[in-house]
Amino acid sequence: MRASKRGAPRPPFMLGEPFVADEYIERLVWRTPGGGSRGGPEAFDPKRLLEEFINHIQELQIMDERIQRKVEKLEQQCQKEAKEFARKVQELQKSNQVAFQHFQELDEHISYVATKVCHLGDQLEGVNTPRQRAVEAQKLMKYFNEFLDGELKSDVFTNSEKIKEAADIIQKLHLIAQELPFDRFSEVKSKIASKYHDLECQLIQEFTSAQRRGEISRMREVAAVLLHFKGYSHCVDVYIKQCQEGAYMRNDIFEDAAILCQRVNKQVGDIFSNPETVLAKLIQNVFEIKLQGFVKDQLEECRKSDAEQYLKNLYDLYTRTTNLSSKLMEFNLGTDKQTFLSKLIKSIFISYLENYIEVETGYLKSRSAMILQRYYDSKNHQKRSIGTGGIQDLKERIRQRTNLPLGPSIDTHGETFLSQEVVVNLLQETKQAFERCHRLSDPSDLPRNAFRIFTILVEFLCIEHIDYALETGLAGIPSSDSRNANLYFLDVVQQANTIFHLFDKQFNDHLMPLISSSPKLSECLQKKKEIIEQMEMKLDTGIDRTLNCMIGQMKHILAAEQKKTDFKPEDENNVLIQYTNACVKVCAYVRKQVEKIKNSMDGKNVDTVLMELGIPMVLHLFDTLHALCNLLVVAPDNLKQVCSGEQLANLDKNILHSFVQLRADYRSARLARHFS
Repeated sequence: MRASKRGAPRPPFMLGEPFVADEYIERLVWRTPGGGSRGGPEAFDPKRLLEEFINHIQELQIMDERIQRKVEKLEQQCQKEAKEFARKVQELQKSNQVAFQHFQELDEHISYVATKVCHLGDQLEGVNTPRQRAVEAQKLMKYFNEFLDGELKSDVFTNSEKIKEAADIIQKLHLIAQELPFDRFSEVKSKIASKYHDLECQLIQEFTSAQRRGEISRMREVAAVLLHFKGYSHCVDVYIKQCQEGAYMRNDIFEDAAILCQRVNKQVGDIFSNPETVLAKLIQNVFEIKLQGFVKDQLEECRKSDAEQYLKNLYDLYTRTTNLSSKLMEFNLGTDKQTFLSKLIKSIFISYLENYIEVETGYLKSRSAMILQRYYDSKNHQKRSIGTGGIQDLKERIRQRTNLPLGPSIDTHGETFLSQEVVVNLLQETKQAFERCHRLSDPSDLPRNAFRIFTILVEFLCIEHIDYALETGLAGIPSSDSRNANLYFLDVVQQANTIFHLFDKQFNDHLMPLISSSPKLSECLQKKKEIIEQMEMKLDTGIDRTLNCMIGQMKHILAAEQKKTDFKPEDENNVLIQYTNACVKVCAYVRKQVEKIKNSMDGKNVDTVLMELGIPMVLHLFDTLHALCNLLVVAPDNLKQVCSGEQLANLDKNILHSFVQLRADYRSARLARHFS
């Protein structure tokens, strides 16, 4: 054990620190001579250290006994104090019970006294109330006598500053006079009624003056007095009338009305006891007088003369009125303000909305017809009637199956009679009609009205314009045996496809939201499907006939340009000719038509038409034929390389050999060796 260099050990309870045995022993060893490491191993004396330990153990035992006695003394003292504290607590509890009992007695006494006081108050009130009524009745009788005598002497009637008290008295006298028999008290009843009317007029005049001065408190006082008079409603009317003086100074009456109602809404609660009723009456006055007059002036002047302007004005005015109504919804107008405002709007526009759809459809028809006629006039074209019925259908079927020239074709001079400008104008007019229909139609009539607009669009866009162009284009397709025929039907196909995409977009964007939850949806979809099928049928017919014309034109080129001597030149030594003139013209014609087909259609339609024309196979055959023809003109040294080329690698060698045998130098150049 190593001796520490700290001081001598002390009892831990003397130090006020926790007792640490190791530290205590270290200090003891360090203090004992010969017990530590001082002086080296030779100076260490275990016996002396043992004696020191024994002495200290005895001292600790003595100290422990002393501390134990002190602890026992403190415990005895604590027990004594605890008993004393418990005794005091018991005494306090007894005192508290006595105090609580006294409190209950006091509470019962207070309740008894309060009951007596209330009873006494009721008795005093029972005595005082009849006395007050008697006094008031005496005063009323006094005032009634003044009216009976015909001379008003009381200060309350002669002093203008006491108009409030006079109004209260005359209102009560007026009620009493109504119960009196007319034959005996007709004169006094007339005088009271006259005074009642005069005071009422004075109060209304005072209210008017206070409103002009902007004295809200005075207006509130007068309105409270007039509340019990018959002329209270007239007071409200005066307030509403004066509120609107100078309120309509802008060009926008709807904005003026909104600002007016916002201003009154902040003020009316400080004046009237029923502010929601007064505000509702103001709004009703604004709608039925100001707005209705303004709407009538705007619509009546163009109702019969200009349908377009009439519809635009009706849509604009109705929209602005409903927007104003939405702003007014935030005010307190009573229980069912939505119904209240809807009725006001309906009262203004009912006469215009009843026949709205008739005006809309009539205008849309005339406008659409004018747009189409203006376009045809610009083309100097007189629309011809398209034949319909069994004979025309029979002719069309015969033409499709036999390509017989049943009647002369029409020369359209390259005109498709389709115009995107016309289409955009028609769609724009219809879009505006759908928007007006959505806003102005009753919800129950909306799907039916939207369907009527859609049928007009179908009539003028799909039938009168697109279908007419298809019929005219079909009539302009020449017969398959025509020479130098100009084929413009593919241009019709391209423009019709573009136009129908626009038509379909408007159908989805503007019509579908109006009919999506009604039975009219299936009718519109069916009508659209029928239109598509009719147009696709005519497009297919026109494309088939156009392809037949292309094939006929290619036959004509080959018949006119192909010569028997093309593959056997007069000079057998001249083998530089790669292809014939007929081949050049046919290939050029085919490339031109293929490019036109690709530009006129999109998607799989291009592949379908080209497949129907046979272009992929024809091109492959032309490539193979071209390679076979090359066998007739290539140099003998290159013949083997050409035979193994991509176009000829899959052909039978006998076929290649038969073509090479046609060469003039077959024997001289010994070309048979390439096929042995």
